[in-house]
Amino acid sequence: MDLEVSPALTIPASELGWRFSRSSGPGGQHVNTSNSRVELSWNVADSAALSDGQRMMLVTRLRRHLVAGVITVTASERRSQLRNREIALAKLADLVAKALAPEAPRRRATKPTRGSNRRRLAAKEQRAATKRQRKRPSAE
Repeated sequence: MDLEVSPALTIPASELGWRFSRSSGPGGQHVNTSNSRVELSWNVADSAALSDGQRMMLVTRLRRHLVAGVITVTASERRSQLRNREIALAKLADLVAKALAPEAPRRRATKPTRGSNRRRLAAKEQRAATKRQRKRPSAE
């Protein structure tokens, strides 16, 4: 089953590598006998589904997730291997889609308006007056 990350990118099933192992977590004794934990691997560096620009973007943005050009996602949240497979596919698709998304425009720094500054200082003065009222009266 191919993994559709976005309309522009579909990862063929032949490029995805699956590994299964015993999982910790919910399942009771069932956990000790079944391989429900899923590891999904995809070789970003050698993928034919990516253009050169996409590959460079993924390698730079996902460098802390990559080991020798391979990205690995694990899932062991559910008791069922099938559900964990679906979760792993969703995690990989989400990770790749976020890495390929264009960067948000930089925030342009602005100064506070004169009115907002005046309101802030008035509120500050009001708070100070409230706290002054709480003081013990002087002995004089």
